[in-house]
Amino acid sequence: ITGDLAWNLLKYCKAKGFALPAFNCTGSSTCNAVLEAAAKIGMPAYIQFSEGGSAFFAGKAVDNKNKEASILGAVAGAHYVRTVAPAYGIPVLVHSDHCAKKLLPWFDGM
Repeated sequence: ITGDLAWNLLKYCKAKGFALPAFNCTGSSTCNAVLEAAAKIGMPAYIQFSEGGSAFFAGKAVDNKNKEASILGAVAGAHYVRTVAPAYGIPVLVHSDHCAKKLLPWFDGM
């Protein structure tokens, strides 16, 4: 979910006094595990991609000298989640992990 729908979900969580935890994912199997678990308990899923986890998602053979693997992995991960999430029948948010100043090239590249 995106935009106002995502914002309204976060406001709902705040109003009801509970957190919606985000899970760092490093590949399709970890994304699937989060989606499956959230669907099983009937809760929204919150998937995040870190710079390092995104590089892992792209694969070890991809050079990450200029954050290429991290950029490709984050974009591929987001596309993957957006593609398979509707099959789980729950709201799903995707976001990047916090980004230190030294990682801005990764963030800008996405």
